[in-house]
Order: sequence, then C-alpha cells, then structure tokens
Amino acid sequence: MGGDPITDMARRLCRRFPDHPARSLARRLVEECNGAITLEAARSRISRQFGQCRWKRGRNTKPAVARKARKPGQGVEMPKSIAEPFTPHKLRVTGTVGIISDLHVPYHDDTAVTTAVRYLQNVGIDGLVILGDLCDFYSISRWVKDPKQRDFKREMADCRVMLKWLRQEFPSIPMVLKQGNHEERYDHWLWQHAAELADEPACSLPQMLRLHELDVEYVAEKRPVLVGKLPLLHGHELQRGISAPVNQARGAFLRTGHTVLVGHGHRTSVHCEPDMFGRETTTWSIGCLSDLNPEYSRFAKYNHGFATVSVDSRGQFDVENIRITHGEIRTS
Repeated sequence: MGGDPITDMARRLCRRFPDHPARSLARRLVEECNGAITLEAARSRISRQFGQCRWKRGRNTKPAVARKARKPGQGVEMPKSIAEPFTPHKLRVTGTVGIISDLHVPYHDDTAVTTAVRYLQNVGIDGLVILGDLCDFYSISRWVKDPKQRDFKREMADCRVMLKWLRQEFPSIPMVLKQGNHEERYDHWLWQHAAELADEPACSLPQMLRLHELDVEYVAEKRPVLVGKLPLLHGHELQRGISAPVNQARGAFLRTGHTVLVGHGHRTSVHCEPDMFGRETTTWSIGCLSDLNPEYSRFAKYNHGFATVSVDSRGQFDVENIRITHGEIRTS
C-alpha cells in the first residue's frame, strides 16, 4: 500500500466491488473517510484505480482493477446465467421396450439376469433401457469396505463384459444406460481424488465402459428417460424419506405427482391415485437383478424383477411389471 490512506481505501473498494459504478464507489469513499475529500475528488481517485484516468507523471499508474470505461450513469449488468436446460432423454421407439435395473455387477444374480433377458427376447423388444446401477463400484464407495474385495479394475472389466453380453443378446435395438447412484460413485470419486482428470473426456464413465463401441447411449445428470409419454427415473433422483416408504411406487407419486416408473428400491410395487374427477395417475417401481441379500443389508425385503412398456405411435403406453421368483416369471 502507498502512503496515502485515502488512496488505499479507494484501492480496497475497487478490488472489493469491481463491477460497481465509479460514482457509487466515490460516494462510499467519501463516507468511509468521513468527508475528508469531495465527491469529485473521490470519483477521480476511484477512476484512477480502474485505469480510466491519467495520473501525474512519476506516480504509480497501475490500476487496482482493470475494466472497460463505462458510460455516465451506466449501472451494474446482470451476470450471465450458467444454468443448463434440464430436458428428458427421449427414446424414440414405437413397440415394446424392456426395462431392467439394479444389476450391481459383479454382484448380479446370474439366474435373474438370464431369466429377464430370455423373456425379453421371447417378447421381441424394440428397445432396452438399463435404468441405473448396472455397476456397483463397491471398491470406490464412501462406505467402510472389506479390503479383500477392493478390486476396481475387475469391477470395471466385469461391467464392460455385461454390456457386451447384453448387446450380443440384443444386437440391433436402441439401448440406453441411465446413470444411477452407483454410477455416480465413479464421478464423485474422480472429483474427490483426481479432480484434474474430471473434465478429461477419456476418463468419463461412458468412455471407460466403451459405450460408443456398443452403440449404447448414456443418460446422466439425473435426466429422465421418456418412453413414449412415460418418464423413467432410476429413483435416487427423488428425495429420501418421502420417496422410500413401504410402497416405493407410492413414494414416487408423492414426490413427483406424476406418472413415473422407477428402480433403485429393488422392490416391485404399483400405486394408483385418482383425483377428484376420477382421473388416475399410476406409478410403478420395478425389482432388481442383483443379489437379494447384499453385505450392507442381509435381511432386505428385495425381489427380482423387470418391466416391459408397450408404446404406440401417439406415445400412449402400457406397463407390465414382472416379478421373478426362483427363476420363474410372475406377471400377476
């Protein structure tokens, strides 16, 4: 700082409020120095700090804050928003779409996955949505972990093989992988432990899973997937508590107030809510294709299941919510 306290005060004001008009800062400078200088003298000092006024030869001319000259009376401009539009991903398929969720590879259930895939093959689906938590990523979770099972490379390799197998079983239909909370584990781990690589495209999860080679679309940022007029969510997008009651489908209705199909809860359920005019809103939750007694919840009341959605050309849809019990299909 220089020897002049008023100049030092002007410099601090300009650095603290770089977007404020010079006249407003000059008034504040007059107040802070208890009227020791006039308003015009204060404005001159503020202008010099912004590099907008010539100073006497031999004095320090380096501005505290460099900015373009403003027109008289010009105020502060509103900052540009960096918010991005939140739009659903539209799966443009007319016909039958298979919905599977929560495989948690490599903790998937071989029989349940095979049963679901064989059923969908027999039906003849026109599209497949993997509704989140294809991967488990146990080794990079924030929970206490068994060090004997911490093998991230193996987990990633198993997920690639599962995707490759699914593409082999459904070679020519559109396929979407929706990001679930377990896929988010990868992003969160990267942000916390390798932030310098977080924006490197080669390190993104779609690249690590080689989705481009399998022609699988990836839907992230908690965006819904629209199958006809039916929104699909993994389920973790909804707030906890209200979205995780005994009946998960009812929780989805309470949180969204809209027809929706979700996974995440590993339970098959349906909820129908009529309004005062008898118009019905129906929500569904589907079962999982993973281990029913995982380490973190040995006595969970989970069930295996999946769904099909039949969509017509107008986007109207019909949902079949299917359970799997001991490798057998239960449609009732």
